[in-house]
Amino acid sequence: MKQVTIAALAAIALSACASRPESIAASYVSHEKYAGNDCTQLSTYLSDARSQLQKVSAMQDSKANMDAATVFFVLVPASKLSGDHAADVAKLKGEVEAIETAQVKRGCKVARLT
Repeated sequence: MKQVTIAALAAIALSACASRPESIAASYVSHEKYAGNDCTQLSTYLSDARSQLQKVSAMQDSKANMDAATVFFVLVPASKLSGDHAADVAKLKGEVEAIETAQVKRGCKVARLT
């Protein structure tokens, strides 16, 4: 019985951990926001958005790693106490998608990352 209780608590704690950036879906951002920009501006915005996304994704990954460590020791994910960056990751993913769509609609040369 004690093992079942411990296993259940561990499962609950792990399900509350911070998500990995690659598993976070993009928030919707309309490409119309960027419709009035030329290809050079769009390229600059895209570079900035990708840079910010990379930075915030690294912070989110760090939160997920910290959660894994704290759950192992105390069964409480640290991000539940200090928050995570999932909303920022989702927003920036949406911005990147919107800018890429605006580039395609404008007929710009698009450099997509894989």
